[in-house]
Amino acid sequence: MQIRFGACRLDTDGRRLYRDHDQVHLTPKAFDLLALLIENRHKALSKAELKEKIWPGIFVSEDGLSRLVNEIRTAIGDDARRPRWIRTVHGFGYAFAEGDATPRHDVIRPFLLRWASREFLLAEGENIIGRDPTADVTIDAPIVSRRHARIVIVDGHARVEDLGSKNGTFVADQRVDVPVTLRDGDQIRVGDHTLVFHESSMLPTLTQEHSSEDGRHGPLRR
Repeated sequence: MQIRFGACRLDTDGRRLYRDHDQVHLTPKAFDLLALLIENRHKALSKAELKEKIWPGIFVSEDGLSRLVNEIRTAIGDDARRPRWIRTVHGFGYAFAEGDATPRHDVIRPFLLRWASREFLLAEGENIIGRDPTADVTIDAPIVSRRHARIVIVDGHARVEDLGSKNGTFVADQRVDVPVTLRDGDQIRVGDHTLVFHESSMLPTLTQEHSSEDGRHGPLRR
């Protein structure tokens, strides 16, 4: 399963963490802690409970847990003073949440791309289309550049930009030379592959994805 939050993607099956499309190293215990916090993101977990889950049957000081939290925050770009993702519950433990002291899922206007029988949920910010296996929308074809194009979602609006691809990006058969605003049903062609842009029903910004057998991913429908 793959879980997206902000600029990060956690691949629980492959035990990998990506940030801005680059793989970020986490020690095994730090990875386990991050996955545990996300899995239980609707509630705060006590330090005792976390230590028992991460180090079962072994005595570990609070400093050991704090070091793992600091490692995670560094890896995902979180700020301990103004945390967006890893929230300290003073005198108790930690929780995974966006923003303030209350765990929540911010609802935004969601978008997705359909390519053949697959669907890709687009996140707020940059969504890369290309042959690179770490791209948000991976098309493994020689005619597609590694980083072919990108769709940028800002304030409920989407636009597509070409990233200097060899074979070009097209919307409604018009080559994309400058950013083009997308509307529901627009067809985007990269190389000889056509993707259809859609506005979806309301979904949480934190999204889970199932890994497919070929290592690429698509959204988990809720």
